[in-house]
Amino acid sequence: MINDDIRDAEIRLIDTDGTQLGIMPSKDALGIANGKNLDLVKIAPLAKPPVCKIMDYGKHMFELSKKEKEARRNQKTVTEKEIRLNLAIEEHDFIFKVKNASKFLKDGDKVRVSVRFRGREMNYTSQGAEMLKRFAEIVSEFGSIERAPKMEGRSMSMIINTKAQASK
Repeated sequence: MINDDIRDAEIRLIDTDGTQLGIMPSKDALGIANGKNLDLVKIAPLAKPPVCKIMDYGKHMFELSKKEKEARRNQKTVTEKEIRLNLAIEEHDFIFKVKNASKFLKDGDKVRVSVRFRGREMNYTSQGAEMLKRFAEIVSEFGSIERAPKMEGRSMSMIINTKAQASK
């Protein structure tokens, strides 16, 4: 609430430099703020009596939006990359996919590793779990398991997170 929107009979007033001017009627405080060509802003409405401060409200809102934009700009977004394997994968292809996963983890991304089971391969889910554990051991220097291997329909997947994010 600012200026004429403040309906309280008495308020505690704080000046622009942070000094307390004491408890006074809101009309007097509004007069002081108008005399300085500034706004009277209620900053603690639940206090007894409510606390108001004399400030430039437009400048205050501009500073808040600037801080918000800066926080958004510095925010790191984490993406999740997926690597798909199958039971009949050759050793060279497996190593190639491990290298890709290591590169993703170095870049700060999460990696979802999944093994697809087709047809009769559903009888060999234990081999899929072993393959995922072997994959996790090889990339363990770059990341650690965030979610253990788990069956989801006809595929088994696990999530590996970077070491820096896994420790948080």
